Amino acid sequence: MHSELFYQSALTSVPGVGDVLIRQLISYCGSASDVFRSSLSKLLKTPGVGEVTARAILNPDVLLEAEKTQRQCEKLGVRQFFYTEKNYPARLKSFYDSPAMLYFQGGADLNAVRTIGIVGTRQATDYGRRITEEIIQALQPYHPLIISGLAYGIDIAAHRASLANSLPTIGVMASGVDIVYPYVHKKTAQEMLLLGGLLTENRPGIKPDARLFPARNRIIAGLSDVIVVVEAAAKGGALITAEYANNYHREVFAVPGHLNQTFSQGCNKLIRDNKAQIYTKPEDLIESLNWDQPLGEPTLVDKTARALEFTEEESQILALFRQQPEWHVDEISWRTQIHVGKLASLLLNLEFKGVVRTLPGKKIQLN
Repeated sequence: MHSELFYQSALTSVPGVGDVLIRQLISYCGSASDVFRSSLSKLLKTPGVGEVTARAILNPDVLLEAEKTQRQCEKLGVRQFFYTEKNYPARLKSFYDSPAMLYFQGGADLNAVRTIGIVGTRQATDYGRRITEEIIQALQPYHPLIISGLAYGIDIAAHRASLANSLPTIGVMASGVDIVYPYVHKKTAQEMLLLGGLLTENRPGIKPDARLFPARNRIIAGLSDVIVVVEAAAKGGALITAEYANNYHREVFAVPGHLNQTFSQGCNKLIRDNKAQIYTKPEDLIESLNWDQPLGEPTLVDKTARALEFTEEESQILALFRQQPEWHVDEISWRTQIHVGKLASLLLNLEFKGVVRTLPGKKIQLN
């Protein structure tokens, strides 16, 4: 008997089946294992599934590939997180296009209370590297999880500055965790495993490919409470990450630069188009995210969580209030993917427990 994780892994390896269709199949069949137990006729009733896809699901080679993946993960010490499981990063769960499966190697908490993504050009200047180091050093008392893409330039500067300041840092990869790209960053990647880690939606053995880089940028954006673009050209991966962050209702900051510098054009354009706030000092980030006290001092949410028992959904709601003290009901529903009707009941329970209070205009505030 194979585990449910085995079938979840198998489902992600079916040719032509992407993250959205995986959710559709789970919704119609009940579980990943039930998908593979389904008949051809039943699979064909699932919206978006044609005969080619249905036969691909029932192809025995898919299960053989899953066995290979399981062996590789066990050998590498890689953990797999499927989107239906509790250990899947909560920040990604509300997005329809988030990865169905994640592969993680390392010791970081993917549900860290505070997270920040730092991205930028591969052609970083001394100015860009210095600003990156200053940002991370200033945020050290708040102990955030630093997220970037392990690429040349600003990305690797962010990872190395995090290590220098004993902060956990995660590299989101456009390959399997066993294939570090670029290879010259392998030593840094290995150093990141203790406090941080390597994260990807790609199975071990998958080599980096041009189409995979934009896809990994959405993970960086989704995992981060705020994205800081340090340097960027008029086009490039950093701007793609910022675009995802805006679509995901994440905070975006951009470091302004010299008007005649190529790698300031992207940042200046984000600020001009109101797609990013201007970054001038670390306090800009701290004030925007309400990181007004170091992590070592428990917030009101943390103190209350210790004193009371909460359901998983209540805890999911409270996690939002670690980012800011006030939310609109519709925004809470969208971010948690909890139906407004059920959410009203959950918020009422939290109000009875003295954790939140209702304000005019369908707004909820932390007590």
